[in-house]
Amino acid sequence: MAAVASDSNGAPITPSNVPHSGAAANPTAAVLAARFGDAVIRSEVIWGETTVFVTREALHAVIRFLHDDPGERYDYLVDVTAVEYRDGARPIEVVWHLRALGHRRFLRLKVELPKRGPLWVPSVIDIYSGADWLERECFDMFGIRFEGHPDLRRLLLWEQYKEGYPLRKDFPLRGRFSRSEQLKQALAADPEARYSMEELSIADAFHSLPQDMRARLAERSAHDEREEGE
Repeated sequence: MAAVASDSNGAPITPSNVPHSGAAANPTAAVLAARFGDAVIRSEVIWGETTVFVTREALHAVIRFLHDDPGERYDYLVDVTAVEYRDGARPIEVVWHLRALGHRRFLRLKVELPKRGPLWVPSVIDIYSGADWLERECFDMFGIRFEGHPDLRRLLLWEQYKEGYPLRKDFPLRGRFSRSEQLKQALAADPEARYSMEELSIADAFHSLPQDMRARLAERSAHDEREEGE
């Protein structure tokens, strides 16, 4: 969000009719450029939202400043994510969404990482404790390492998962492992605790399960149907 819009009484309001480009930038962009110099690579404003690109080496200092400076006070880390484009020449972008609730400002920070280079950025968990799971999810889905994170491990997939990172553009839709290896890993992950018989049948995996497991799933499914009918 750019400069705060206000009504005739000076109360803040949500801006309307924001152009795709050409809107006023969030004033924080100019503050960062003045304070961090060449570490701020560029900034852009799309649909009224300001994105500032910074170097990986300056990222932690930039976020620390945004959080601590009385004139900025970005007190809410909304999200940490990444973007990989199909264009192989474009770098991977690591993205931080920040809000200064008191100033009603939104700022997007980005760090660009060459695909063939080391995929790491500094963790900001020492600034925002809420970065814990956000950074772990980004690591899990994209393979971005957050240096300094005290417990960086997969969050959505199991820790022994070996097929790569599902949101990377090079991830195969059918997976890299054979069907037997996928089944072996699924069984090791205790599917009874996670899936119903119907879900396993849809996945065409039910008939590959051991007989005793199929019997327990069928019994549980019948029990659930009886309860629904009562």
